[in-house]
Amino acid sequence: MKKLFLLFLVLLTCVVSYGQEVSSVTRFLGIPIDGTKAEMISKLKDKGFTSVPGTDGMLEGEFNGKDVYVIVQTNNRKVWRIAVMDKNKCDEAQIKINFNNLCSQFENNSKYFSFGDQTIPENENINYEMIVNNKRYEASFYQKLNVEGDSTNGISNRLVWFMINDNYGEYSISLFYENRYNMANGEDL
Repeated sequence: MKKLFLLFLVLLTCVVSYGQEVSSVTRFLGIPIDGTKAEMISKLKDKGFTSVPGTDGMLEGEFNGKDVYVIVQTNNRKVWRIAVMDKNKCDEAQIKINFNNLCSQFENNSKYFSFGDQTIPENENINYEMIVNNKRYEASFYQKLNVEGDSTNGISNRLVWFMINDNYGEYSISLFYENRYNMANGEDL
C-alpha cells in the first residue's frame, strides 16, 4: 500500500510540475510554445492556418488583421520560437505607421509589459537610418502570466519582439514569440 501511495505521489508531482512548466511559457494564440514541431503545426492548423506548398512546415493565414507566414522553429526537437512575417510589403511611411501601431497594441494589452516607449519618431528617415547607419528597428515585450510566484527570470524567458525588414525599399514586419527555456544555450558546442 505504501508503494502504491508513493507511486501515486510521484506521478501527481510530475503532472503538477509539467502543468506549471507548460503554463509558464510564452503563448501564441493561446497555444504554449513547447512540444514538437508537428504538434505545434497541428494546433496552428486548428486555428485556421494552412500549409504553404513546397515548404518544410511554413504556414500562412491571418494574424492581427494581416496576411502572414508562420514558421515554427525548434531546438533539439522542441519548439522554441514562432516567427510571424507579413506577406505583403509596404513603403516607408506605412511601415512606420504599422510599427508604431503594433507598439501601441502591445503597450495597451494587459498581457504584456515593456521598459519604455519604443515607437519611431515621426520625423525619422527609416530608409536612411537602416542603409547608412545600419540601424535595426525592433521592439521587445514580455508576456505576463496570472501565476503566483511569476519571477522576473520567468518573465524574461517569455519574450515577444518584432522588427522591420527592408528589402530594397519595401518593408515588412516580423514578430517572434519565444520560449527561451527551449532555445539553444551552447549545449551542442
